[in-house]
Amino acid sequence: GRAYIGRDRAATAILDAGCGTGLVGIQLEHLGFRLIDGFDLSGAMAEMARQTGVYRNVEDGIDLNRPLSDYSSASYDVTVCCGVFTLGHVHPDGLRELARVTRPNGFVIASTCKSSAGAMSFEVQVLSLQEAGVLTPAQCLNGGRFLGEEDAHYWVLRVLDKPAELRL
Repeated sequence: GRAYIGRDRAATAILDAGCGTGLVGIQLEHLGFRLIDGFDLSGAMAEMARQTGVYRNVEDGIDLNRPLSDYSSASYDVTVCCGVFTLGHVHPDGLRELARVTRPNGFVIASTCKSSAGAMSFEVQVLSLQEAGVLTPAQCLNGGRFLGEEDAHYWVLRVLDKPAELRL
């Protein structure tokens, strides 16, 4: 959504968390974004993402169930996480780390499948991070097509501005 990004797309730094083979990065590049980094747990998938040529940098062996120690706080304008929470691979706590690496007033955009139990626990995590003052839901788009499969929820979460010492 254009409304969310108040700056030039080509200058917007994006992290594609759990980038898989790079499908999201390719879409982002089509939309005019150029500063895209990605990571995935799978070395083979990360290599396929690298081959697309749309990423600045792709790391592999990065597990969202652990702290993202390779990534400094507040380093991205937008962090995208499509389908990762859906499959139950990632504990919803991973959302806190995605918020940490996103700058204040930046956005975390995540998709969850409607049917998955993961969607429920994800919602609980969103509410708990909202109470903690970490982020706030800007929009939840229901019924988006997710990779042509079953319907998905797309969450647009705004990272709140906090003094650094209070942040996580």
